[in-house]
Amino acid sequence: MKPVCAARSLGNEWIFFSTEERNICYRKTMSNAGLQRSVILSAFILLGAVTGFSGDGRAIWSKNPNYSPVNESQLFLYDTFPKNFSWGVGTGAFQVEGNWKTDGKGPSIWDHFVHTHLKNVNSNDSSSDSYIFLEKDLSALDFIGVSFYQFSISWPRLFPDGIVTVANAKGLQYYNTLLDSLVLRNIEPIVTLYHWDLPLALQEKYGGWKNETIIDIFNDYATYCFQTFGDRVKYWITIHNPYLVAWHGYGTGMHAPGEKGNPAAVYSVGHNLIKAHSKAWHNYNTNFRPHQKGWLSITLGSHWIEPNRSENMTDILKCQQSMVSVLGWFANPIHGDGDYPEMMKKELLSILPPFSEAEKDEVRGTADFFAFSFGPNNFKPQNTMDKMGQNVSLNLREVLNWIKLEYGNPRILITENGWFTDSHVETEDTTAIYMMKNFLNQVLQAIRFDEIQVFGYTAWSLLDGFEWQDAYTTRRGLFYVDFNSEQKERKPKSSAHYYKQIIQENGFTFKESTPDVQGQFPCNFSWGVTDSVLMPELVASTPQFTDPHLYVWNMTGNRLLYQVEGVRLKTRPRQCTDFFSIRRTLDMLARMKVTHYRFALDWPSILPNGNLSIVNRQALRYYRCMVSEGLKFNISTMVTLHYPTHAHLGLPTPLLQSGGWLNPSTAKAFQDYAGLCFQELGDLVKLWITINEPNRLSDIYRRTSNDTYRAAHNLLIAHALAWHLYDRQYRPAQQGAVSVSLHADWAEPANPYAGSHWQAAERFLQFEIAWFAEPLFKTGDYPPAMREYIALKKQQGLSRSTLPQFTKEESRLVKGAADFYALNHFTTRYVMYARQNSSRYTADRDVQFLQDITCLSSPTRLAVLPWGQRKVLSWMQRNYGDMDVYITANGIDDQSLENDELRKYYLEKYVQEALKAYLIDKVKIKGYYAFKLTEEKSKRKFGFFTSDFKAKSSIQFYNHLINNSGFPSENSSHICSQMQVNTECTGCLFFAHKTPLIFFSCCFFSTLVLLLSIVIFHKRKRRTFWKTNLQHIPLEETHTKVLS
Repeated sequence: MKPVCAARSLGNEWIFFSTEERNICYRKTMSNAGLQRSVILSAFILLGAVTGFSGDGRAIWSKNPNYSPVNESQLFLYDTFPKNFSWGVGTGAFQVEGNWKTDGKGPSIWDHFVHTHLKNVNSNDSSSDSYIFLEKDLSALDFIGVSFYQFSISWPRLFPDGIVTVANAKGLQYYNTLLDSLVLRNIEPIVTLYHWDLPLALQEKYGGWKNETIIDIFNDYATYCFQTFGDRVKYWITIHNPYLVAWHGYGTGMHAPGEKGNPAAVYSVGHNLIKAHSKAWHNYNTNFRPHQKGWLSITLGSHWIEPNRSENMTDILKCQQSMVSVLGWFANPIHGDGDYPEMMKKELLSILPPFSEAEKDEVRGTADFFAFSFGPNNFKPQNTMDKMGQNVSLNLREVLNWIKLEYGNPRILITENGWFTDSHVETEDTTAIYMMKNFLNQVLQAIRFDEIQVFGYTAWSLLDGFEWQDAYTTRRGLFYVDFNSEQKERKPKSSAHYYKQIIQENGFTFKESTPDVQGQFPCNFSWGVTDSVLMPELVASTPQFTDPHLYVWNMTGNRLLYQVEGVRLKTRPRQCTDFFSIRRTLDMLARMKVTHYRFALDWPSILPNGNLSIVNRQALRYYRCMVSEGLKFNISTMVTLHYPTHAHLGLPTPLLQSGGWLNPSTAKAFQDYAGLCFQELGDLVKLWITINEPNRLSDIYRRTSNDTYRAAHNLLIAHALAWHLYDRQYRPAQQGAVSVSLHADWAEPANPYAGSHWQAAERFLQFEIAWFAEPLFKTGDYPPAMREYIALKKQQGLSRSTLPQFTKEESRLVKGAADFYALNHFTTRYVMYARQNSSRYTADRDVQFLQDITCLSSPTRLAVLPWGQRKVLSWMQRNYGDMDVYITANGIDDQSLENDELRKYYLEKYVQEALKAYLIDKVKIKGYYAFKLTEEKSKRKFGFFTSDFKAKSSIQFYNHLINNSGFPSENSSHICSQMQVNTECTGCLFFAHKTPLIFFSCCFFSTLVLLLSIVIFHKRKRRTFWKTNLQHIPLEETHTKVLS
């Protein structure tokens, strides 16, 4: 048989694959991280041999401390599953069949348990009624398009008292009809013989699974099923999750038969379940496999757990012990060496039944594949597993790796996976979509990166049904069923639509964005960096050339400087380079090689009283120095006049005391302030932002929604007044441009299959961006969608909000009062409809955010979804016209103080999307400003430089983007002249910053050269003098000899 790179579904191709062939198929998918892990695994294997522990699963918990957060093997994987991967759904007979007394069915232990222990459950007589609505189940299977259906046979429906004699005809007919219908539809049946519904008669007569007699009775039942259904069934599961049967059925009493308090009984039951499975496997292997050609296994369930400290061996051993006590309890005898794990035997020596050597041989290897369950029943309630003080995790990929390491990389069929929703959730089960997305992608990563042989996946469950100890308080179905209705219609939930899409595409295709492009931005493109408020330095920090006094340095004493009285030196006026903060900022900007720098002025520093009565000229001079010094090195500035934040509103104290932006007079005060700035700085500044993110002031003015809307209204008026002032009085001479920067995160429907979520996403954009964009760029009034929705909520009594009305004069003032789009974009938000009853701005929108757990995110949960930036740019272009646009802030927090890998990844992907918008969508992007230059202490780490001004590695990456002006192709010869200018100016900047040092050095070296010249001159003169005089001095003969 020709080997192929696919985990064949429901066939025997993988059985004949050699290890070498499998490695060849998947070697190309191994990442560097996988190679690092291999080294760690080898070390643990050696450690296991030394310490005597079986298996090497502990290596899974060894984490590389230098692991990159953007390592390919850890990011969401857009790829397809192997070609013949099997997709299925599952149900349990007791959960969905209903009709527990119908057509001769006998009672099960769960029928009895419901009536005796679950007093609040009205009845389980009907449930989803699969027994009488089989055609509806089959239609549901057709809708999804599965390749197999996993269901269980109700033992008491076939044999009411559990003993195999004559089968119940009606029950037999039901299962024959089901199997025939599946075969007709080309849907492979996977049949579970026992999914917890033991005939009550066997419990009452023998004590259930505590009695070894059940082993033979179960084998008789299995034999009948093999004989009767084996011609159509190629995959058999003997028992579903025996751990829960033993642990909750005979330990905690939470499952039928509800016994508890006898630990020995728990392990005795587990022992009998293993032997019952083993006996059935040998029975099938000997008597039925030769002609039926099928496979048989047992579904084993487990949780997953992570150590508190990944580097601590004690915690790792506790995690291993937790896994061994649940999954290893059954997996080690069947998939391992035929015996219980050593940890369990040492811990439970007195109550764990032993296997004889013959029994070990009998049990070992009695599974043709590893059937694995990973769902909520393995995690809840809390006493389901022993956490050993460690952290429970839903990482399916990790537990698959643990199975691979412990049991020799077996073929794995995931026979149960999924999550639950509350009972009130009908078809919009949004959370279930993201849980499924997460689990499925972890399976795909395990296949592609870790070479794990998963060949099929079972979504649980097809239908809503009875959920064991939770009864009907939770739902797990892909199809919603109203249990109180007569016809029990199967309504597809969002998760059914999602699973159907996954099956059709056989994995995950990246639809949100087009492939990366090669290309460049124009040479006049603004490559910038954004900073927040730049506080002015009012006194020059370099007094060297401005202080007229002479000082003496007490070198040998206290090393202090002492002023010499009566002596005054000639000085020069203060210069811009005397401000240390300016020199430091320019030095950082030079290292970043940006062409533009965006910073904000501090309004209270310039106008302490909020009006023109007192003007702080020193503050204005500082800002002018900042701008002018930057221009010397070809760094232009974009200046923001007002930069309010949640922590600091940024208004002069008198204005704050008079109501801030709730007071209309603040708008006029802002116009005066803006006019002063235009007058003092406008000859040097060509790009102005009046107010930064006024659409985010709801965080401050949030007492009521009406406060929020009133403050926003006054902010719009203030901006418009400033714009018109500039347009009328300063633009003719200064030739600049003015706008307002809006927070512009994109919104996507959390559930793409729910119309209400699409409406919520658009409503979010209307309330967030259009709130300011519509008056400024389009109509001179607030968005109709916003007005109508607020009015509707008010009519329904859910809100008392009212949007302010623009007068005709105000409307004319606001409309068109912006020269470009200025957008601060950071992330994309997944939103869902959530009806709210409150008079708050955030409640008026009726939206709720959902965090996609599969997304790469920052420490503060900012999702990295670059395609959202392109979408918001196109949305602005589509709704408000083709205007110049600047991305005035774009960045992410990264905890790393040096190698900020996340920020580099973010920059690359977001600039790439901006380039697509420019090249493909023809959006007129004029500039990109990364956020931000420096970070602040004890705040989110957005900076390229740390709070103590240490550079991070992302600076070099941004340099590379700037130098290339994007992503040029390999044969591109386009190099912007601006690069050369910036390169030259780096040297200029050095000389400008080091002028005092260079002057001192020149003086020092000149003096040194002069002194050396004098010394050399005098030495030569003395030598000449002695030589000349000695020739004329008469010497005696002895003196001559001495001199000779």
